[in-house]
Amino acid sequence: MSRFSGLLRRTFGIVREHVGTDHLGNKYYFIPEQKSWTGRHVRAKRMVIAANPTEYEYVEGSIPIEWDAWIRGKRKEPPTMEEVLKNESSREHIKLKAKEVEERDLALQAKEYEEGLVATPAGTMAKGHAAATSFGKEEISEHPTSTANTFQPGSWAPTSKK
Repeated sequence: MSRFSGLLRRTFGIVREHVGTDHLGNKYYFIPEQKSWTGRHVRAKRMVIAANPTEYEYVEGSIPIEWDAWIRGKRKEPPTMEEVLKNESSREHIKLKAKEVEERDLALQAKEYEEGLVATPAGTMAKGHAAATSFGKEEISEHPTSTANTFQPGSWAPTSKK
């Protein structure tokens, strides 16, 4: 630590070093370990200043994975722009491949259903568990049921509880 930066830290508080900026506009800083004016040790910190500082505008993916790993201390050196862009393109390539495989699988599954090689899944009509005494039986409900278009006021009256 140089004398000048030490003087700045003691005089003005925290001095942060700009480490990098990502392609989304987020700025990343490193605050080195230092002593406070009371002589207490303050450990080193890593921080980000988001491009969209309001919390409700945050969406998943606002911080690239590589920078997130650096912020959390899982990597020592901050990522380069080339590394971030290369990894982003490889992730997009993997997503495209996965979509192709899924489409192929759905087409094969439809063909198997068509040829009768695999039985089509049957929809379950009965509700509840097979071990229950009321399994498969029509249940009469005390709650009003209607569709919005056919309901007539006064057509349902609650049963009296005795």
